[in-house]
Amino acid sequence: MNTQVHSPDGLVVGLSGIALPTTAFSRAVDRLIGWFGEFASLLWTVLVLTIVLQVLLRYGFGMGSIMLEETQWHLYAVGFLLGLSFTEMHERHVRIDVLAERFSRKTRLWIEFLGISCFLLTFSLLGIWFAVPFVISSWQLAEVSAAPGGLPYRWAIKSFLVTAFILLTLVGMGRLTRVWVALFRPR
Repeated sequence: MNTQVHSPDGLVVGLSGIALPTTAFSRAVDRLIGWFGEFASLLWTVLVLTIVLQVLLRYGFGMGSIMLEETQWHLYAVGFLLGLSFTEMHERHVRIDVLAERFSRKTRLWIEFLGISCFLLTFSLLGIWFAVPFVISSWQLAEVSAAPGGLPYRWAIKSFLVTAFILLTLVGMGRLTRVWVALFRPR
């Protein structure tokens, strides 16, 4: 579902109601994030099929599988982590615009600029900062599931933490370029 509409003057209006121009960087980021979002969408189908298989095996044939259960957790985690940036790009995250909708366009743009700069990008960069050593440690240990019969590559799932925060940073930077142009370039 496309949540963005294009105004007659070429600006893109998302759910926030703020009309923003696009930039070459934001368009490139949107294409990249769109690809990851589509991949994450496919993972939900695989997850549902995995759950159905697990239920059939357990209740139909009395065969439980730790590996299938862990596969479900991993698919859910990867889908969620990759979906974060896609959700942010389409402005489908929680926004509290009760007061902001009454502000002028310029004030709303400044709120958006400061929110992205001070909160979104800071959060994303801190996420990368703390996730990288966590993932490196997991890779070095060749971490595996502690459960007998579990998945052998625990380090692989942890790698998606870094990927998710990098993608979220890119989305924030793409939106920031759009807000910057709206604030500082004359129409």
